[in-house]
Amino acid sequence: MNKNARIYIAGHMGMVGSALMRNLQKRGYNNFISRSLEELDLTRQSDVEAFFEKEKPEYVLDAAAKVGGIMANNILRAQFIYENIMIQNNIIHSSHKYGVKKLLFLGSSCIYPKDAPQPLKEETLLTGLLEPTNEPYAIAKISGIKMCESYFRQYDSNFISVMPTNLYGPNDNYDLEKSHVLPALIRKIHLGKCLENNDWNAIADDLNKNPIEGIDGDNLADKGGRKKVLDIIARYGIATANQYPVSSIQYPVSIKLWGSGEVFREFLHVDDMADACVHILQEVDAEMLYTKMQQTHINIGTGVDLSIRELAEFVKDIVGFKGEILWDTSKPDGTYKKQLDVRLLNKLNWEYKLSLKEGIESVYKTYLNK
Repeated sequence: MNKNARIYIAGHMGMVGSALMRNLQKRGYNNFISRSLEELDLTRQSDVEAFFEKEKPEYVLDAAAKVGGIMANNILRAQFIYENIMIQNNIIHSSHKYGVKKLLFLGSSCIYPKDAPQPLKEETLLTGLLEPTNEPYAIAKISGIKMCESYFRQYDSNFISVMPTNLYGPNDNYDLEKSHVLPALIRKIHLGKCLENNDWNAIADDLNKNPIEGIDGDNLADKGGRKKVLDIIARYGIATANQYPVSSIQYPVSIKLWGSGEVFREFLHVDDMADACVHILQEVDAEMLYTKMQQTHINIGTGVDLSIRELAEFVKDIVGFKGEILWDTSKPDGTYKKQLDVRLLNKLNWEYKLSLKEGIESVYKTYLNK
């Protein structure tokens, strides 16, 4: 890639897209084409085609997607399948139509069958049933992978796909209604710490940065404001002992989390993910991926996982929360284990650099200072 090549990062303002831009900038790339959500609706085919016709990007990194945690995936099923398919269809087809030299499509590890052997190898795609809670999102991402492969096989388009594991880092989404497991844990446990310290200024600051169901820090000034805030955060599992009439509680504040905590997840800092993506973009083309490697995509991860219960204790220790973690086993766990096989990535001479402890400490510090 020429340093002055015209590069379009779809979703450049999100966690993944912004990390890709930071990595490319560090490597000396400087000719970026960008559009905000307000400027370009990626679900509208005519708008996307007009953008590509006008701007003529040479390289495209598709990090645009509607994403969320297990709650959002399970509730917003129609939106997740419709919006994601529309976004990627428009970007991939326009990239072909307007002569993009190379496209990198980013998917998700949820594409793999629920009961696939662990660790998850690239070739296990489409060998079994998907996890029901995120099936619509997974189907959308699978269609994106197959589009890239099909456009290569029919048109010789240089389109490739990567499958990152669970990501976290700067610009993550801490909205408790839509966030993934790690940012949700960080925020819930932070609020729990504020509550046990009776630090209402910190709670107000947190709610002003990220209102919950329209409730922000200014509500604390209203009559009965503290009760209103306690009621709203209790709906997300952050509560005082008298709100959780459970005999095992030994502390004034407890955090209740979805599921059993016994499922396993793998986590990668988004800056490591971006570095792997750009490495692949520079080292792998479609002919190499589909013909020589005989794969449809490349896994990006650490190859190391831990249980959600262990993760919660990990975050609890970093944040400094003293209360108790409770588990709501009436809620779904999702797939039991989603550890990626990253041997193919390692053979391409790339391995992750940032440990989970270092990453979470960095993220929490950023969250406090945001």
